[in-house]
Amino acid sequence: MTDKKTRLLHHIATALGLLFLGGWFLLFKTLGILDWIVGLVPQSHAGAGLMIAIAAVMLPAFFIWKLYNRWVEKRLQIRGIYYEDHYYGKPDDKSDD
Repeated sequence: MTDKKTRLLHHIATALGLLFLGGWFLLFKTLGILDWIVGLVPQSHAGAGLMIAIAAVMLPAFFIWKLYNRWVEKRLQIRGIYYEDHYYGKPDDKSDD
């Protein structure tokens, strides 16, 4: 597969993933889950309740996004460096002695 074709397929897959994220949000908004969570907090804190509702609803979607993105990159043989690779990687063999 050529680099240009791989790049195009990656952009298309990313667009589909973003559409999934938007659809996920709209699904839960349409179902009234966001309004239900906002209704659980006092009226004076409705904005904070909405932020918590959006975070709670979108958390699983972003986890699915991460798995989907990793699958697409593996399938298209795209190599990269992830933040987690450095953070959770093996410690250096350097000693502070």
